[in-house]
Amino acid sequence: MHNKRPSWEEYAMSLAEVAATRSEDPYMKVGSCVLDKDHRVVGLGYNGLASGKNVTEVFWHDRDERRKYMIHAEPNALFHVKRGVGELLACTLLPCSACATLIAGHGIKRVIYKELYKRDTSALEIFEFYNISCDQI
Repeated sequence: MHNKRPSWEEYAMSLAEVAATRSEDPYMKVGSCVLDKDHRVVGLGYNGLASGKNVTEVFWHDRDERRKYMIHAEPNALFHVKRGVGELLACTLLPCSACATLIAGHGIKRVIYKELYKRDTSALEIFEFYNISCDQI
């Protein structure tokens, strides 16, 4: 029996979805995956607090208060990726404007996302400005 192999975009998004499961945030679990020009995984990340930081359940109940402490999936995925190495960034949620500029600064050429981030859609403008291909899949 022959199984259909996923496209590189589907592969990257699947890995981003698995990474998202590591997030402790009960409201919004986001994952991100970076592939290089040869389709090798060079970065994976999810949204959360800095490594080693433990929080109580009370922290999670105030979404606006905890938001300022959260490190997004995209910077976590790009942390060990050398500028110019990443080609494709897959994210389960459209990046926010701050992450979009970070992605541009890393020289990423293509972004795919699953869900629209309704709070901040300015990433679409930022990607257009920097000639970064961006598609919802």
